[in-house]
Amino acid sequence: MGSRYDGARMREVTVSITISAPREDVFDFVSDLAARPAYTDHFMDDYRLARVQPVGAGAAARFRLNRLLFKDYAELTITEADRPRRIIEEIRVGRRGRNRSVAVYDFTRESARATRVELTTFGEPATKVDRLREVGAAGWVRRKTRKSLDRLRAIFEEPRKKPLKRATIAGYEPDKAPRFGAHHGMDPSASRSTEGRS
Repeated sequence: MGSRYDGARMREVTVSITISAPREDVFDFVSDLAARPAYTDHFMDDYRLARVQPVGAGAAARFRLNRLLFKDYAELTITEADRPRRIIEEIRVGRRGRNRSVAVYDFTRESARATRVELTTFGEPATKVDRLREVGAAGWVRRKTRKSLDRLRAIFEEPRKKPLKRATIAGYEPDKAPRFGAHHGMDPSASRSTEGRS
């Protein structure tokens, strides 16, 4: 990944899981930010899309990180979507987004119907105060991201009792889509990558 992620103050956490589903299907689901609450709402509150297009490079979302002592707001942007191999997301956390994090999803084909998903997150606190707040953050990130991957696997491998949770833009109405730079009637919360999956 190169030196842009290196540095003595960087926090790095890696978790992985194998999912019984084709690599393209898993990639497409993860790259759809409207679907993200279905497996991350245990630590992301007030999740809303930041742009009309929720899929692929340029898609963005805003949310609140639900940590025990701190409730930081964050904005996530997909900066790279190399289907079906890798997704890179940049996350700005805290006041004016001063703390920078990066999440890297790597998708490895283990068989025609099995995909290994590895998620590595890097965090870089901006100030001494932020570094103090990061004490214990690696363990918190590991627990939450591991649970996210477990929930992601369940979406593909377990029968669904109800529709998956999806996000939209706050105050967005499909009839007003042109105001947001989209085609009339477009609904970013409409399911794309999960259609036809039971």
